[in-house]
Amino acid sequence: MADPVALVALALDAGLGWPHALYRRIGHPVGLFARLIEGCERRWNRQEWRFGMRRALGISTILLLLLIVGGFCWALQIWVVRALGGYAWVGLALLAWPALAQRSLYDHVRPVAIALEAGDPPAARVAVSAIVGRDTTALDEGGVARAAIESLAESYCDGVTAPFFWLLLFGLPGVWIYKAINTADSLIGHREERWRAFGWAAARLDDLLNLAPARLSGLLLCLAGGRGWHILWRDARKHASPNAGWPEAAMAGALQVRLAGPISYDAVIHPKPWIGGEGRDASACDIQRALVIYRRACLLLWLIAGGAAWLF
Repeated sequence: MADPVALVALALDAGLGWPHALYRRIGHPVGLFARLIEGCERRWNRQEWRFGMRRALGISTILLLLLIVGGFCWALQIWVVRALGGYAWVGLALLAWPALAQRSLYDHVRPVAIALEAGDPPAARVAVSAIVGRDTTALDEGGVARAAIESLAESYCDGVTAPFFWLLLFGLPGVWIYKAINTADSLIGHREERWRAFGWAAARLDDLLNLAPARLSGLLLCLAGGRGWHILWRDARKHASPNAGWPEAAMAGALQVRLAGPISYDAVIHPKPWIGGEGRDASACDIQRALVIYRRACLLLWLIAGGAAWLF
């Protein structure tokens, strides 16, 4: 988009996050997406129906989500441009701001490092359980640190780079369509029997929308860390996701630690390959170092946003 919409949205998010007072009063826009998705899932994802029928209804749910979110944001963007004229970028930045999560991600990961540094593993496990889906009750310091760093790296793509990327390309419809699909993937895009058919479209579309942002995230994390290129190219495809391995491999290489590996979900151990396997185990210090790299990588997005505003 022309004008500094993405740059101002990034600045607002970095400075304010999504304030608790606003959250208490009006919630967050993704909550609206979640209610629509969960409502469709309750009505249409019936286990007694055939696999093909449930997949078709899952596709219909995503099409409905795209129609509502895309149509509303497109109309809203046109109205803002007409109403504010040369100052439309201010209104558009305000409307895009909640889609970014720089501040929120930092504020969720830092307490994990603080608890580990204070010698309080139970508090660290509680803190990390708020940002990961794996079992955390039996994690040692290395396991907690790996979980926090992996979440930081992956969420740098999902919560910052990808929304920024689609905002820069397609304005409000782009950023909020991405957030809607990403929300759908987190709610229904799972491989378990209940979700495999109904959530297929959400998972595949989320993979598609993250293809370019994930690779951009990996490049920016290596630039911010000053190294990690070898691990990025070698290990990015070891992850089960076509996208998550890129930022995780970049962060592992930049920190020279190993990430991923065997993980427990619902008391079942899942054997997963190591990323950065020859690196040492992660620690609380590495979480703090990862946060420094994360901040630098966010600043690189600011530079891209400023350059785009200047060029256009």
